[in-house]
Amino acid sequence: LPDGVGAWAESNAVCYANSYTGLRTNRDSGLSALAAAICGCTPDYGLLRDEHRAANLLVEVECELAEPVDFSVLGDWIGKQLSPGLALPWGPVPHFRGVGAASHESRKALSAAAANYGCALLYLDEPPAADYRATLRFTAAELAARYAELAPRHRVDLVVIGCPQASPGEVRVTAELVRGRTLPAGRLWVFTAARHWDALRDEVAAIEAAGGMVLRDTCPEVVHYDRACVNHILTNSLKAEHYLQSGLNNMPTSVAPLADCIAHAADPALAGDDRASTSSGASPHAAAHRSAKAPQAGELSLAGSGIESQDAWVIEGEALVTDVPLTFLGFVNRRTGVVEEPGHPLDGQSIAGRVLVFPRGSGSSVAPYVLLGLLYRNRGPLAVVNTALDQQTLPACSLLGVPYAHSFDADPCLALNSGDRVRLELRDGAVALEVLARGLKA
Repeated sequence: LPDGVGAWAESNAVCYANSYTGLRTNRDSGLSALAAAICGCTPDYGLLRDEHRAANLLVEVECELAEPVDFSVLGDWIGKQLSPGLALPWGPVPHFRGVGAASHESRKALSAAAANYGCALLYLDEPPAADYRATLRFTAAELAARYAELAPRHRVDLVVIGCPQASPGEVRVTAELVRGRTLPAGRLWVFTAARHWDALRDEVAAIEAAGGMVLRDTCPEVVHYDRACVNHILTNSLKAEHYLQSGLNNMPTSVAPLADCIAHAADPALAGDDRASTSSGASPHAAAHRSAKAPQAGELSLAGSGIESQDAWVIEGEALVTDVPLTFLGFVNRRTGVVEEPGHPLDGQSIAGRVLVFPRGSGSSVAPYVLLGLLYRNRGPLAVVNTALDQQTLPACSLLGVPYAHSFDADPCLALNSGDRVRLELRDGAVALEVLARGLKA
């Protein structure tokens, strides 16, 4: 990639570009990236500036990472360790110390999984600047524990490889693992890019001869699976696991190293012959997200900022509050507005008609399209309040005129309760937030 400035919206590509190339981009939303393409420019803020690119997490890696899926496990693990009290205005920017040399495939796996929780920049080498807010240690015990949690416990119906799309190197390794074998038909799908097709004809032929299927320019997350045939997927990608189990597919999903994935593709009963439940894809190992919230009482007035596309508004409504970032794609039901993320403090609650207060968007940059759809269906929030300006949420609010406020003089995620009756007023670019009545639900 050339050096310079971009406006990218694909979450794992953003992290890859910022981390391993000379391209700089914010974690733009699909809407803001499209606007930048039309205008030929993008706002100069955030990760485009040197002062915001300092590493803010130190991750001491104290075990060997032998293959790309190990890096994928590490990237996803970081997001699960984040405390809401950490001041990370541009998301986690981890510095991985002790990793050593990493292949293209390993780097891709790491950045893709780290992006699950809003990471848009990471460092494998010494960062140019650091302001560490926390130190994490990833040991062989953590790696083994995650593999144990992610291992298949039921019959595997399908193995998917290529999320993000498999590189030529990944396709070649997969082809070597299946060459000369006969797999039951339809049990191995490999996703790759069409531009690699001509260079991979021999490898594609080997995979197809073994009984697998190679797909071009698509992704496991957006496939419409026949649940009569496929109800448990095995993959070597924590990005795939993250979204396949979400509301996008509600698909029970397990993770294993590539060679183990191929072994399961060859033997349907390797993990047992009982089928996973068809009721939900909710992760059986979803731990509760960390939260620092506590019930608040008493009067409260906060001062914050609006956005330039909105001149003036006044709204009153009931607050729905969390100090944990929210992922809209797959984790907020796009028809009902109900949060569907096991372990999230708002799991099972609807954002419809509420003043939605949360730190920032996380995960997929498709967030504004989900929010737009909810607003068109009258299932969206009455207003949105973020801790800081959030490029995932702001575009939809700006486009449809939903009151949006940010950057208050105290953290509204901690100062407000779900159930509080609040009043917000925008005047001359400033937003005044007042609690009219306490709901006393943290």
